[in-house]
Amino acid sequence: MKVSTFATIAVLVAGCTGAYAAAHMNLTAKNGMTLYTFDKDMVGASLCYDECAVQWPPFVAENGTDMPGLSAIERRDGRKQWAKDGKPLYFWIGDTEPGEANGDGAGGVWHIARP
Repeated sequence: MKVSTFATIAVLVAGCTGAYAAAHMNLTAKNGMTLYTFDKDMVGASLCYDECAVQWPPFVAENGTDMPGLSAIERRDGRKQWAKDGKPLYFWIGDTEPGEANGDGAGGVWHIARP
């Protein structure tokens, strides 16, 4: 899998008088799904298991793959998980379409991963 950036454009329209647009670069998987980091994780170690990992599936690193800019950490279940700057990366089950970022700010501890 390759990692690419996905530009999310938010446009807010105020009546008929004008619009405001803000662009943010989100780290996404090749399929366009947004990746997240968890504030409670430590660099090089995931603390998201059990029910947490059901809601926030880890971005699993396939054996023999390499992704520039990412590293792989080992989860306690033995699987490898991609990490950005040592912080493990996750998907959010509430995102159902590429480019969605519905998990950003969840619980005050989940954030969109940035390139």
